Amino acid sequence: MVSGMLDGSAIKTFAQYLAKGTVRTVVFEDSFGGTADAAGAYADAIRSSGVDTEVRGQCMAACAYAFLAGKTHRFGYGLQVNGVLLPVATRPSATELASRWRGDEAHKTLAEFTPIAAAAPAKEPEPSTGSAKDNWQPDHGVLFTASPTLFGRIYNAFYCDGSQGRDFSKCERLPDADPFKLGVLTP
Repeated sequence: MVSGMLDGSAIKTFAQYLAKGTVRTVVFEDSFGGTADAAGAYADAIRSSGVDTEVRGQCMAACAYAFLAGKTHRFGYGLQVNGVLLPVATRPSATELASRWRGDEAHKTLAEFTPIAAAAPAKEPEPSTGSAKDNWQPDHGVLFTASPTLFGRIYNAFYCDGSQGRDFSKCERLPDADPFKLGVLTP
């Protein structure tokens, strides 16, 4: 079980638990972000151990990329609303959405926010930011949610530009962004 900020302070202990081979699923519960470096370290540990990942509650930014590193990734069962917010520098097009979080593409997306990418010139410079690493902003990205109902779960996807704070009801709904079709969740 991983909760709270992914700041890298617990990565050594986390990797040791995974190395024992007794962990089958890493559960992220209400993790509201962290650093890009910590996200990469958690993702590498998860990917190399071959475990599954699950979200219960909210999984934002750094947590989201670590979550995608699992062999399979799913939302937890229960009555809570689950959500995973994947940070992106700009609003993704329909074509980008279709492949952005599948396999190695998730790792490439994380690279947009690491120091090496920040030193390289950006393809489309943002007027208000100086580097790609500045794009790792809280509450900015694509939010996938699952809400429980009497007849099952309802899945939605939204683009959040960061101006809404934690009020995700102000985010733009993305049509045809099923998390299973896009590879964010696996069956």
